[in-house]
Amino acid sequence: MSGAPETVAPGARRGLLDGKKRVLASAVAGTTVEWYDFYLYGMAAALVFNVQYFPGYTELGATLASFATLAVGVIMRPLGGVIAGHLGDRLGRKALLVGSLLLMGVASTLIGMLPTFDQIGWWAVAGLLLLRCLQGISAGAEWGGAALLSVEHAPDHRRGFFGSFTQVGSSAGMLLATGAFALVQMTTTDEQFAEYGWRLPFLASAVLVVIGLVIRLGVEDSQEFREHRTSGTVASWPVAEVLRHHWRPVLVTAGLRLAQNGVYYLITVYLLSYLVSTRGDQESAVTAVMIASAIGLFTTPFWGWMSDRYGRRTVSVCGYIAIGLSGWLVFGSVEMGALALLPLVVILIINGAHDSVYGPQAAWFAEQFPVRVRYSGVNLGYQVGTVIGGGFAPFIAALLFSLGGDTPWLIAAYLSLLAVASVTASLFARDPARDRRGASLADATTTIPGGGAGADSRTLATVGAANEYATANDTAANDPAANDTAADRTPADERTGR
Repeated sequence: MSGAPETVAPGARRGLLDGKKRVLASAVAGTTVEWYDFYLYGMAAALVFNVQYFPGYTELGATLASFATLAVGVIMRPLGGVIAGHLGDRLGRKALLVGSLLLMGVASTLIGMLPTFDQIGWWAVAGLLLLRCLQGISAGAEWGGAALLSVEHAPDHRRGFFGSFTQVGSSAGMLLATGAFALVQMTTTDEQFAEYGWRLPFLASAVLVVIGLVIRLGVEDSQEFREHRTSGTVASWPVAEVLRHHWRPVLVTAGLRLAQNGVYYLITVYLLSYLVSTRGDQESAVTAVMIASAIGLFTTPFWGWMSDRYGRRTVSVCGYIAIGLSGWLVFGSVEMGALALLPLVVILIINGAHDSVYGPQAAWFAEQFPVRVRYSGVNLGYQVGTVIGGGFAPFIAALLFSLGGDTPWLIAAYLSLLAVASVTASLFARDPARDRRGASLADATTTIPGGGAGADSRTLATVGAANEYATANDTAANDPAANDTAADRTPADERTGR
């Protein structure tokens, strides 16, 4: 139980603030490098790989093959999430984040050095698939650890804001990726870009990885996790425990990802290919995405802060509804030939609709699971939702465009369907920021005493119930045997005063 506020010496307080700032810097820097590399591949898949690695196909066939390799990387993300979740719940978040950053940097640098199909034939395709798989494993390991470091170090009433800095890395990575491609395209001819220019952004990844490692190596795991690790209650197989006792929040978090990830891949990847094939234009989309990514550095923390103030569900549901309408808006504007308005449309979709869901996501996902299996649970839900909602989105969109008679309206309907699924998932998600503003992360994810293994889907949702629950927490702390009533309940999970 948390008692009177502890007196903290000024020097210690400054140390705590410096530590939190370094955690946020680590979250931004590390995820920026990870997503820079990951998004580079998406842009190259839309603009280069269909020609460099799949010659001889029809235009549709080459595009589908290129987007299929993009999807392979996303399919591998759950594997990376499972591996990182198992090790991260047992060993710590920091160690896995260092490893994921190194793996991504090596894979991306090698993509920049990979010969084309004309040079080594199908070995080039095999190498591209292998390196994309490594990128997927790295990305699957990265997000959950970075998100938990930010959220677990955050004050209870500012988890949305702190967690949003992990999400800022996505905007920063996309900004760097689009900026790198735009810079190379401006400084090379079309022939030079096709020959070697597209490789330069991938090779630059090595420098960014070094910068990210310097910042990330100075971060420690949160006090909550360190206490859990020394409590003797670390799960032997956290992934199995999640699937056995926390499968409901895994499904919920996967559902929360569908629309957000779907709209992002459609706007930042498929739209490039769509504009090239229908308007012979790619600069409009690249410019629009760059502007939206720059604005996202500010709108993402804003939406995280809003979720602390008004609740994750309230903010996110509004975003999902806007995402459901966004496909009709963006394709309608392109079909009318209003490419000059495309940056404004993309900003409305990415910074308004998408970021209002993405900003609160790190905190909202962490609030669904106890610390004992939090890394595994967050990773599983996040990555499964990514595969379903995002990884196949460009591939499905290309098919729907063809099935719709070379019109985009089936794509818009598909995005609306994803939004409906995500709104439905949000109705089943815990929202401690709304139910009890400032509730501790442990409070928000603990089962009701005596609830058994199936009680993980129930929480104390009102302030009036908090007092009764606090008494139960004291009993659990003084009587270790009380923890046997719930499979996922540990002393570290029950501690409300950190």
